[in-house]
Amino acid sequence: MIDFRYHLVSLIAVFLAVALGIVIGTTQLNQPILNDIENQVTDLEQDKRALEDRTQDLQRQVDAAEAFEEAVAPSLVGGSLAGRSVLVLAADEEVSSDTVEQVSTLVQDAGGSVSGVLRLRPEYSDPSSASSLQNYVNGSGRPAGVALPEDGDADVLVASLLSQVLMTPPGGPAPDTAAISSVVSGLSSLDVLRQESSSVNPADYAVVLTSGETEGGDAESRNAALVELVRALDSAGSGAVVSGDAASARENGLVGVVRSDPTLATAVSTVDNVGSAVGRISTVLALGREAEGTSGKYGTGEDTQPVPPVPAAAQ
Repeated sequence: MIDFRYHLVSLIAVFLAVALGIVIGTTQLNQPILNDIENQVTDLEQDKRALEDRTQDLQRQVDAAEAFEEAVAPSLVGGSLAGRSVLVLAADEEVSSDTVEQVSTLVQDAGGSVSGVLRLRPEYSDPSSASSLQNYVNGSGRPAGVALPEDGDADVLVASLLSQVLMTPPGGPAPDTAAISSVVSGLSSLDVLRQESSSVNPADYAVVLTSGETEGGDAESRNAALVELVRALDSAGSGAVVSGDAASARENGLVGVVRSDPTLATAVSTVDNVGSAVGRISTVLALGREAEGTSGKYGTGEDTQPVPPVPAAAQ
């Protein structure tokens, strides 16, 4: 008779044999797999080093191109804004002071002058500010001689007021500096804009600088307020250019919104790479083109030109 211990020992032997077979089998299989993985890791490390070297080479090329563009910028724009004044308006808090300064400097290199620097605060385009803005514009905020649209909402009214006191009509008289001071001070007290220059004088052109996309559930209404201001500045003066970064050319960015409006896009020039030297060159050259009644889309986005035509005197 085969007793229970015999069965137990037999079962243990079977399990040991199976376990031993698994260990031997996986050991034999694992080694080629491990070797293959090690080879892949080595290849990836080599690819990584090659990409790093390539990235460094490309960055050096970009830096060299940027340095060259910075060097030739004054020559390229020289004379294109001779005797003209430009208002620089930052449309949001994200526009860096460096960008404002660089654009202002290039305007001066072009023979123009910066009439003033203003920055819009988020409250300017906030729908909750509409009531206080409308009361101000229709009340003590309106200087004598300023006529506003009778049926406009707050966005239209404040845009009309600002454009009339800030911009010099082509061939027309310059606005009163006292009116400029009054309106800028009044709107500053409402926390919708901020004066960043020592003074603000009448301007022939306006550069509206922007950054990124407008976020939030009220993005459409906020962009609408900014578009009304761009439209008014362009109509009241000799022209306007809206310049921003690549993100600003997207659907909810100010550059993108202007470009998506067929009528406005033919009246106002846009630039989507103002953070680069070539983008700032395009901004200044586009102002000169505005005087000729020509608007365009410049930068790196879809359906854009790299830069506006360079004036003959600079070629």
